[in-house]
This record gives sequence, structure tokens and C-alpha cells, in this order.
Amino acid sequence: MCKDCGCSVTEAHHHHHSDETLHHNPQLNDSKTIDVITKILHKNDHEAAHNREHLDRHHVVGINLMSSPGSGKTSLLEAMAGLADFSFGVIEGDLETNRDAERLKAKGIEAYQIQTGSACHLDAFMVHKGLHHMDLDKMDVCFVENVGNLVCPASYDVGTHLNIVLVSIPEGEDKIAKYPVMFRKADLILFTKTDLLPYFEYDIEAEKRAARRLKPNVDILEVTTKDPQSIKRVIEWIAFKQKFRS
Repeated sequence: MCKDCGCSVTEAHHHHHSDETLHHNPQLNDSKTIDVITKILHKNDHEAAHNREHLDRHHVVGINLMSSPGSGKTSLLEAMAGLADFSFGVIEGDLETNRDAERLKAKGIEAYQIQTGSACHLDAFMVHKGLHHMDLDKMDVCFVENVGNLVCPASYDVGTHLNIVLVSIPEGEDKIAKYPVMFRKADLILFTKTDLLPYFEYDIEAEKRAARRLKPNVDILEVTTKDPQSIKRVIEWIAFKQKFRS
């Protein structure tokens, strides 16, 4: 449970059975707390809708990139820079540093850093601020690279159109079963660092089945930055989705 954002109850809020979850959590077992959290989420969702309208007006597709720390979100964006036929910018969420934004700028990608301090996820208000620093007329896609975390970001709509969730081979098996909320939110799941499969006990087919049990129609791709073809398939997926939004 993160006191900043009440993540432990957000899922309950979205499914409108808050009482059930809240009564299992003594810290949150009072109507005042429930009320505050519901208000926070309601305000966030309202702002998220505003962000989506803003993107739609500029004909930009918004994509929320989520994963554990070190799964390869920034590396994927760097690899896409030289290969994508659409132009993109990145709103970069990180607790304290601006390292990722610097890495992206070095590749010629427009990037705006948001430092979240102690907050374990980006919310729609932070992303709204980021959108005002992006030249949306010059891009087709705007990525939100969320804070590396498989829990809290799943519950916060930041106002994008699509969610891509990355899970890397070195993270080991069972990530999908352990973080179902996140993987249920995914439109596309990327298995990253697949060049490392020979070195890990990792049954990728079993993990894919676990993903499809949670979300039968989810799209899944295997990616390694060592193989440009695998990056191109991600680009094609995004370009395909973009066609239907432009």
C-alpha cells in the first residue's frame, strides 16, 4: 500500500465494490478515507479524459508504456527512433533523475522529464503538464514512459489510448500471474530481452498462456534490441493502431 495514492484500493474503486477490499485493509477501513480516495480517482479520470481530447485534437495516438524497472522501456524507444516511419515524443516519468530523457534526447527524440518524487506512478495531472511541453503538431505518437512499477500505474488512467506492458526474460517467471491487474490492462504485451532465453529457466509459452488466461485477445510480441526485425514488428503494431485513430 502506498500512502501517496491509495493504490491498494484503486482497483476496487474501478469495479465499484470498494467495501469488499477496503474492509480487508484496516488502514483504510473508514468512510472518510474511502471518500478521499474515490475523489482523487474521480478527479484523475476527469483529467485523463481531458488529456485524450487534447491528443485527439492534434491527431496524436497516446501510448502508456509500463513495466518493472529495467525491463527495457527506454531501450525500446531508443531502438525505435531509427526505424519508425512515424514521429514520436516521450513524456518520461522517473522518481528523481532525468537520465532517461537525456538518453532519448541524445537519439533526437523530443522528451520531457517529469520527476514524481515519492509517487510510484504518473497520474493524469502530471501527464497533462507534460503534454503542454510537447510539440504535438510535429508528432504522430506520444509515449508516456511510466515509472518502473507493476502495481500502481495499472490503476491510474493517464489519458492515453493504448497500454503497452513490457516483461523481460531476466525478471523470471510468474510476473504475469503475480501482477494480474497490470497485465489485464495491456493492449500489447512485449516479452523483452528474448536473446537471453538460453541463459534462463524461462518457459515463455507458459507465460503467454498465463497472459491469455487474463486477457484472451491481448496482442503479444517478442522483442530484443539485438534484432531490428523484432522492433519493426512493434512499430508495425503501433502504425496499425494509428491508422484507426488518425
